[in-house]
Amino acid sequence: MQTSFTLAQLADPNVAEADRILRTCVHCGFCTATCPTYVLLGDELDSPRGRIYLIKDMLENDRPATAEVVKHIDRCLSCLACMTTCPSGVNYMHLVDYARERIEATYARPPLDRLLRALLARVLPNNRLLRRALAAARMGKPFAGLLAALGLKPVAAMLRLAPARLPPKLAASGRRLFPASAPRRGRVALLTGCVSPVVAPAINAATVRLLTRHGIEVVVADEGCCGSLAHHMGREFEALSAARRQIDAWTTEIEGEGLDAILVTASGCGTVVKDYGYLLRTDETYAPKALRVSRLAKDISEYLSGLEPSSTRDPAGLVVAYHSACSLQHGQKITRAPKELLCKFGFVVKDVAEGHLCCGSAGTYNMLQPELARRLRDRKVGNIEKLKPDVIAAGNIGCIMQIAAGTVIPVVHTVELVDWATGGPEPEALAGKRGSDAAAAPVALVK
Repeated sequence: MQTSFTLAQLADPNVAEADRILRTCVHCGFCTATCPTYVLLGDELDSPRGRIYLIKDMLENDRPATAEVVKHIDRCLSCLACMTTCPSGVNYMHLVDYARERIEATYARPPLDRLLRALLARVLPNNRLLRRALAAARMGKPFAGLLAALGLKPVAAMLRLAPARLPPKLAASGRRLFPASAPRRGRVALLTGCVSPVVAPAINAATVRLLTRHGIEVVVADEGCCGSLAHHMGREFEALSAARRQIDAWTTEIEGEGLDAILVTASGCGTVVKDYGYLLRTDETYAPKALRVSRLAKDISEYLSGLEPSSTRDPAGLVVAYHSACSLQHGQKITRAPKELLCKFGFVVKDVAEGHLCCGSAGTYNMLQPELARRLRDRKVGNIEKLKPDVIAAGNIGCIMQIAAGTVIPVVHTVELVDWATGGPEPEALAGKRGSDAAAAPVALVK
């Protein structure tokens, strides 16, 4: 693709990188076939190729984002299926992320939209505020239909996504260390995240049990949010501030007793943490530290594949529909490891049709674009239910919540099933559906 940026424009490293990405695109259109919004809407501007043209025009003319640009960029899930399909290696992720930053800086959103985005950016990364918000949302659920009818569809979507009940709050604060309960084989840091500790603390608890049982010392030294939620809303100052806090916390551990890896159980977070080196490439103080952190970051399934945990029970042919989160399969190119782990322990793993298409979660997308998110969820659930599985496994908390809101089939994190197969307790979502195992003591990971 030809571009016409001036030398003055190219002095900005972000514009220079956008120029490089744009020049890589050859207009082939392969991306349209795997783009969820294009599949649903059939609008060229709601395809990666169409959005690339919009971004190019906005940047070359150095003008504020228009309502038309914002509409189509906002509809993008950042699922990155286009990057998996693209034969030219166009880094659409970095291009659309910069477009969102540009939109945030130059476009005046309607007051309600602005308020909702600010609320999400404030509440979601804060465990205490999120717990309070979800408790209030449970009481507001009966009014979701009314709010949708009044045009407040994002608010209605937030209420509908709230879980029926919240797990008990586990008291813990500060740096936490979980020694290996077998001969020590390694030492890792675990990113607890911001949503999982409130909505599904069992995920991190299962991770700690599984690792320590196999000789891995686990330290929790993070600062909560990795910055991904703010990053995908174009709020780059907040995102990079969160990233720097995480980097500082992990650097202390790296330079102290050392780390073999930084493990992430939410693949959406993992994709961003692995990109810290790029995001902070122009920060002279943080660039080398960010790159070191990015190189240590691993998805939990990626790390477990090398650890080779040992099985202690047979799941007796439990049928698992494996949902491959977009951030895992497209963002991190991890497709086989989770399924191979489950198969190794005796689960019957089935691939979901149209597995390349997003479930509609995509961070805050299911709240800010509720109609498109619902259509994608229903499509995903329909494909899953055709498999008649006993349980659905996924590697991202956002996907787990999104899919669970549309089906009665239990949805769990892949690591919960691996923990169960290697000596941990049965996942709570499966309790009563099969013979129960003795419950293990919970691991306090919530701030």
